[in-house]
Amino acid sequence: MSKILEVTSEDEFNTHVTTLDPTTLLVLSFHTPWAAPCAQMNTVLATLAASYPATTPPRTLWLSVNAEELPDVSDAYDVTAVPFLVLARAGATLETVSGSDAGKVRAAIERHAAGGEGKAEDVVIPPKQDVTYRDNTGPAPRADAEGVPGGEKDAGANGTAVVAGEGKEVLNKRLGELVKAAPVMLFMKGTPSAPQCGFSRQLVALLRENSVRYGFFNILADDEVRQGLKEFADWPTFPQLWVGGELVGGLDIIKEEIANDPDFLKEYAVVKA
Repeated sequence: MSKILEVTSEDEFNTHVTTLDPTTLLVLSFHTPWAAPCAQMNTVLATLAASYPATTPPRTLWLSVNAEELPDVSDAYDVTAVPFLVLARAGATLETVSGSDAGKVRAAIERHAAGGEGKAEDVVIPPKQDVTYRDNTGPAPRADAEGVPGGEKDAGANGTAVVAGEGKEVLNKRLGELVKAAPVMLFMKGTPSAPQCGFSRQLVALLRENSVRYGFFNILADDEVRQGLKEFADWPTFPQLWVGGELVGGLDIIKEEIANDPDFLKEYAVVKA
């Protein structure tokens, strides 16, 4: 059976997530020792974890993080209250659950754990995203051309890097799955809790204002995705919002769509009690 692992350092957390099989569902629980609802949620998660057999590669990985002791990890996942659950696969956040509603937590885990099932030859999952923690004012990490696996990187006329040969095919497969990692996927600069550009900040605020449930990918943490998605989408700027695996557009287009149709994205909104 699976067990919850308590993570005590950023290095330990990075070791877990960077060595994780891309098909594995990451169940990440943020807590604090002084919050009573967290103790209740820990019991719920321990019971749920025990119902998933240990496999190779693991179907699920259950990590518990003290939100106060590891603030950079908490900020990376937009944690503002505890208990807070994050479900992720292949570097993309699929769903978050805030609060101690055991029914919601169980349903979310079962839904996404089931979503990872299937024969290996029938499922293509994008490789994991390596997350680099940095302060909000520092420069974004970039990958050198020599660091791109599977092919050479050449700069096109518009400055967009292009991966050549077989590496480009692999990247396009990865991108094709990544844009479908959640029904609504936001590719942004930074994270929802720490946007790194004004356009990304405004689009996050717009999605929150409309209670839209979405997955996100920090393109500053993966230069291969950042450059490849420009060509894949034929869209040179970020943020980009994808719905059902199709590009909708950037901030201006989303604003216009919502202005013309207030119910735009309503089917993806969280139902308020």
